[in-house]
Amino acid sequence: MEEIAAHSHMASKKLLIANRGEVAIRIARATAALGWESVVVFSEDDADSKHRLCGDYSIPLKGSGSHSYLDGDQLIRIAKETHCSFLHPGYGFLSENAEFAERCLAEGLQFVGPSPQVVKILGDKLEAIRLAEQNSIPVLAGTRGPTTIGQAKNFFVQHGALMIKALSGGGGRGIRRIRNLEQLEEDFLRCSSEANAAFGNGDLYVEQFLPRARHIEVQIVGDVHGEIAHLWERDCTLQRRNQKLIEVSPAPNLSSEIRDQILNSALQLARSVQYSSLGTFEFLLDEETKGRFYFIEANPRLQVEHTVTEQVTGIDILQMQLRIAEGQSLKNLGIWPDAIAPPAGFAVQLRINAETFDQTGNPQPSTGKLSVFESATGPGIRVDTSAYSGYVMNPNFDSLLAKLIVRTKSSHISDALALAYRALSDFNIQGVKTNKTFLQNLLLLPEVENYSVYTGMIDEISGSGRFEDSKIHKEFSFSSDKNDSSSKAVEINEAPLGTLQVPSSISGRLTEICVAVGEVIRKGQKIAIISAMKMEHVINAEVSGLVEMIPVSIGSVIASGQSLLYVRPSDVTGSALENRDEIDFDSIRPDLQNLLNRLSLNEDSSRSQAVAKRHKRGQRTVRENIADLCDPGTFVEYGALAIAAQRRRRSLDELIKLSPADGLVTGLASVNGSLFDRHKSRCAVLAYDYTVFMGTQGAMNHKKTDRLLQVVKELRLPLVFFTEGGGGRPGEVDMPAVAGLDLHTFRQYASLKGIAPRIAITSGRCFAGNAALFGSSDITIATQGSNIGMGGPVMVKGGGLGNFSAEDIGPVDIQTKNGVVDILVKDEVEAVQIAKKALSYFQGNIINFSCSDQRALRIAIPENRLRSYDIRSLIEILADADSFLELRQQFALGMVTGFIRIEGRALGLIANDPTHLAGAIDAEGADKAIDFIKLCNSFNIPILFLCDTPGFMVGPEVEKRGLVRKAGRLFEESAACKVPIFTVVLRKGYGLGAMAMAGGSFHAPVFTISWPSGEFGAMGIEGEIRTGFQKELAEITDWNERQKLFDRLVNEAYERGKAMNMASYLEIDAVIDPADSRKWILRGLDSIPKVL
Repeated sequence: MEEIAAHSHMASKKLLIANRGEVAIRIARATAALGWESVVVFSEDDADSKHRLCGDYSIPLKGSGSHSYLDGDQLIRIAKETHCSFLHPGYGFLSENAEFAERCLAEGLQFVGPSPQVVKILGDKLEAIRLAEQNSIPVLAGTRGPTTIGQAKNFFVQHGALMIKALSGGGGRGIRRIRNLEQLEEDFLRCSSEANAAFGNGDLYVEQFLPRARHIEVQIVGDVHGEIAHLWERDCTLQRRNQKLIEVSPAPNLSSEIRDQILNSALQLARSVQYSSLGTFEFLLDEETKGRFYFIEANPRLQVEHTVTEQVTGIDILQMQLRIAEGQSLKNLGIWPDAIAPPAGFAVQLRINAETFDQTGNPQPSTGKLSVFESATGPGIRVDTSAYSGYVMNPNFDSLLAKLIVRTKSSHISDALALAYRALSDFNIQGVKTNKTFLQNLLLLPEVENYSVYTGMIDEISGSGRFEDSKIHKEFSFSSDKNDSSSKAVEINEAPLGTLQVPSSISGRLTEICVAVGEVIRKGQKIAIISAMKMEHVINAEVSGLVEMIPVSIGSVIASGQSLLYVRPSDVTGSALENRDEIDFDSIRPDLQNLLNRLSLNEDSSRSQAVAKRHKRGQRTVRENIADLCDPGTFVEYGALAIAAQRRRRSLDELIKLSPADGLVTGLASVNGSLFDRHKSRCAVLAYDYTVFMGTQGAMNHKKTDRLLQVVKELRLPLVFFTEGGGGRPGEVDMPAVAGLDLHTFRQYASLKGIAPRIAITSGRCFAGNAALFGSSDITIATQGSNIGMGGPVMVKGGGLGNFSAEDIGPVDIQTKNGVVDILVKDEVEAVQIAKKALSYFQGNIINFSCSDQRALRIAIPENRLRSYDIRSLIEILADADSFLELRQQFALGMVTGFIRIEGRALGLIANDPTHLAGAIDAEGADKAIDFIKLCNSFNIPILFLCDTPGFMVGPEVEKRGLVRKAGRLFEESAACKVPIFTVVLRKGYGLGAMAMAGGSFHAPVFTISWPSGEFGAMGIEGEIRTGFQKELAEITDWNERQKLFDRLVNEAYERGKAMNMASYLEIDAVIDPADSRKWILRGLDSIPKVL
């Protein structure tokens, strides 16, 4: 293999390898070849992994399992402490985490991989698909955002079989093929759970399934100077359950025309994002059409199967990647994009895993100790592994044992596959079950030998007997099991005649024998205890009878299936289970009783003094509010045992009494379950407890908030937040901090914007950090008498701004007029009811509804075009009864925003109020509309505009409010709006203001219709006449005659701008009977496709 290890005169560099196993060893070897130093890391349960010996320095990680390798803070700290200047993530773990890559760069570490921006784009599968669409590269039909079960079902109805895929990550997790509608819902939920566990994101999307497709991927390499090249392609078609098993380079039986098209598409995509480092762009090739291919995803990292590319090109791409990271160009490394020699022959990689297959064909990891591990050797054979004889398989990590790579220069793929089969036969792996035989069976299939394969082939023929382990294969090593047969014979010979073996069901150390020779035992009786995986496992008898022999002793290591007892079977009345005493399910064990006692201290019944004080103020307790909000019996509490971080200054008993739940009750529940199904009624709840340190935010309190916000983000849960409290809490002496400005609560809460609807409620005082969360919410509700401000009286005084009482700061009558408070209510009882109503619009449609006689709309607009009317009364008639919920009523009086329902369907509503500035749009009104459009757009709620405006407000005073910028932003937000909009012109539709009430153009909405009272013009009629006929009017010296001309011109313009004339020019879609307005809205809603 060509070495890129020149430049040895350069100063030694140091690299942290943020991975484990065979890939860590591979990176360490490339690092050493360049003369660099390497630092390897290992978790507490990974100390026996061979990779820890392969670096120049070996540093232990705190923690066990994969979580320790995902601990970015710890990895960066180790890299800095060991003076590393580079960090290589390998594959998996943090390799596609854009935030981690950004943090590395911020800490002065060179992340060996693409730029964080590229990782962010290509690590998101849908963003990558959008990139392909922008570059006119074919993609499969599919949803283009986080997808619901309902949307997936609709897609299946339209397109047939589909693939469910995780939005993030890879490796075959969170992916299922759906061939019939009945299996969709169960598999969808399973994929979401699997993706959430693997990648921290349970979002899914679906795409069209190609029944006979090949999986082709292109290896891309780019440098930081803008040069990009391909290193040919790989074929990854042979998969089981979407897990790659065998990879080949180059792709066999691929025409040069298709190969060139796929390679060029990959290069085009890479160039469009200025790709640097290693990366893979993946495509499906439709075998049925023999030529159509589709981009499916990109992997901005090193791939497991990079080995076959190395073997056929002769390039050490790990060394190349490191050189690119230090700034070398491709040309300096001998890579000329237009002159890379085509590969000669084939390379094949097989993944040898420690696994078995269950009855459904799903792989199951196998554990145990590798008593023998001998890998294949010989010309054309390469093995990448971290396994060795004596290694105990760790179930906390991937089951990959070894990658077997073979290379032949033959032009026939069958020759490479034959070498792979022989190399597999040369492997000697004992002590742990593997998929070796399965791979051997696979290589002997005629379809594989001539490489007429497709991605679903293995799954389709599983169970046909063609993969049975009973096939006899060549083996080039002795089995230690044969050599141990004598010991097995001795065991059998020593067993008393006529007895039955009672075997162990688990491997481990025998810590207790619970029976004795000569004792009569019953089936199901406890006979022994074995310690394994830090747990004690009870072994029960499988037969009844007399114990005649115990061939094992306490402290010995027992293998699964090894004899523990020899029993002479006999009829013993009953079983061990049948002879147990009657179980009392009402009995409470001491450990449970301790928990129940502790939890009871958090309840209102244990805090009578705090409850009485709360009630005296006319307020409810936090738990009373939550009980009123949530459906009965559905609330489960997170972090109930938390207490204030003040153990160094107070006793534990005192803290339990003073700070139950650390002043914050959090959990999950169902809200509005009587209206919606279990999925739609999901909700998260957070509530500061003002009776605990005045609802202030303590250290544990913040930790609880962050934990629940993480759950909210991952599960996309609606959120109701009771925010009453005084902000940050001083005196948290247990936490080592100076200012605590590194906490994530406020950023994390703000990042939920557009992901989960957030409804905030406050009653009483809400200051500082509590107010910041209140203000960051999508809908804010406050009770009469509340005070809301970014600093309380103490902060104001400390800032030298004077002495004020809490009541002087941010009173609710001010905060409603300036738009901070969306909805003002009487008390917490009404606040909770309004919160449930507000939440319902995000939860979906309801079944039961009623409405007013719609003929009343015919007289809602006065015949006198100059007379105002009550827009809210009109809305109440139009909408379902009691469905109108207005937001920010006292702010921006000329613009009405809120939610309504039409036959139970939820809509956002934006209307002009003609009683304020005649409906003209001022700066505050534009702001109000912008915020509401964003809210509806974020949560897929269609918007209904009721237009009655003479246009944007004009004049010197309004321009002082920044109207120009805000009017422009209103058009921008309307243009960016993805939800359907509908516009009904009630009366005036003039100029830019009217266009803004229709998404920027009368032809932007699904429909723009008018009532007969509608009148239109490029600007207000009177202004148009005074401007357009200024000369003619000025020439008439008689005032009465001038007025007559003016009136005549106004009337002519009015007639010209009437709705029916406007419709005749097709500038609007229709003029309708006002009583038909709901009919039009419903038809528009029904016309919206289910999958957007």
